[in-house]
Amino acid sequence: MQGFDLEQLRTLVAVADAGSLTAAAPRVYLSQSSVSEQIRKLEERAGQSLLTRSKAGVAPTEAGMRLLAHARRLLALSDEAFRDLRGESLQGELRLAVTDYFRPGDLTRLLGRLGERYPQVRLHVTILKSDALRTAYSHGDFDVALAMNIAGASAAAATGSGAVLRRESLAWLGATGLRFVRGEPLRLVALPDTCSLHQFTVALLRRRRVPYVLAHVGSGVAGLQSALAAGLGVACLNESAIGEGIARLAPPHGLPALPRVAFQWLPARRGETAFVTRAREMLSLQLA
Repeated sequence: MQGFDLEQLRTLVAVADAGSLTAAAPRVYLSQSSVSEQIRKLEERAGQSLLTRSKAGVAPTEAGMRLLAHARRLLALSDEAFRDLRGESLQGELRLAVTDYFRPGDLTRLLGRLGERYPQVRLHVTILKSDALRTAYSHGDFDVALAMNIAGASAAAATGSGAVLRRESLAWLGATGLRFVRGEPLRLVALPDTCSLHQFTVALLRRRRVPYVLAHVGSGVAGLQSALAAGLGVACLNESAIGEGIARLAPPHGLPALPRVAFQWLPARRGETAFVTRAREMLSLQLA
C-alpha cells in the first residue's frame, strides 16, 4: 500500500520548524536517535533526500519543501477529522491579520472557501504590512497574525515568530519580456520605505554596488503589480505575487541572488483560548 506514515510526517514538520533533529526531539516526544530514524525511513519511502544537513542545522530540500506543504495539510486534516468525530465543532469570532505579500492573487478565493467550510466562524480579515501587523498583534488588535520573514534579513523582524505556514523564493520581476540592460541604473519599483522588503532590497543593492533609481513607489502589492505589468521598472517580490503580465527577469540579468521568505504565524499569546488555537490550525490547513 502506497502512502506516508503520519507520525513520520509529523516528525518532518517538527524538524523543519525546529531547525535541527535535536531541537525537534522534545516536540514529538522522541529521542534524537528516534527522530533520525523516522527521517531516514521517510526519505527511504519518498525515494529522495528531504533535508540537507550542516553544522548550522538542517534545512528542507526542494523535495522536502513540497512534502512539508502536503504534510501540514494532512496533519491538520487528521486533527480536524478527530475533533469532528468527537463532536467538537469550530465556532466563534476570529480577528485575522495577513501580510499583503501572502498569495495576493489567491487570498480572496481561499477566504471564501474558509467561509463555506466553517460557516460558524465569523472571520474578520485585515491586510497589513508585516511590521505594522506585528505591532498591532502585540497590542492585542488581532487573535491570529501571519507575517513574512526574509531569510538572512535583520533578526529583529523574525524574533518571536511561530510555525512556518509556507516558504517561497524571492525573484527579480518585471513586465513579461522585459530585459534588464546591464550597465544602466536599475529602475526599481517598490512599496514605501517602511516596508521590510523595500528595506532589504535597497540594502542588498547598495551592498552589491548595483546602481539604481527609485522609479515608482506603489501603495500596495496590487499597485506594485500594476506598475510592473506596465513596464515601469523591476521589483523584488515573492513568487506568489507573480501576476498577469509579470515574469521573472530572464538570465543573465546580473542582479544579486535572492533568498527565500517564510510566512509564519506570530506566536500564541499566553492564555490563548482553545478556539483561537484550533482556528490557527484550521487556517494552516486551508491557506498552506
